Amino acid sequence: MPSKHRIVADPTLTRVVRRIVRELGLTYIDTRRVAVVRNLDSRSSAYARIYCVPRPISIAFGIGPLYAIEIIDRNFRSLDCESKISVLVHELLHIPKSFSGGLVPHRSSIFSSTNIARLVKSLDLEELCKELEYK
Repeated sequence: MPSKHRIVADPTLTRVVRRIVRELGLTYIDTRRVAVVRNLDSRSSAYARIYCVPRPISIAFGIGPLYAIEIIDRNFRSLDCESKISVLVHELLHIPKSFSGGLVPHRSSIFSSTNIARLVKSLDLEELCKELEYK
């Protein structure tokens, strides 16, 4: 059965995510196990979502934790660069410090707009935005 949505890997955003992780010092995130995809057809009002392979499946198949950040292209594309970076930071904050394959829920204070703005301001936005120019 064909897929309902066209979803494609986004190596540029995956590189940007790796750079954000490095610049923020999120050393608990194994960036080799995090990838970004774009959903080209979704009608969701979200800008992005993060998924993880459920722990029982990762254990059963011996694959370890994996995370995918899904970008909702039609919404994300309309954002300015700083907002795009904020969305990516927000999604990365869902990855727990244990890098266990789970997700941190929104009720945590790390998702406050103040905290995310502080983190984004600490990044080299000029360089990150250069990488996003064609997006």
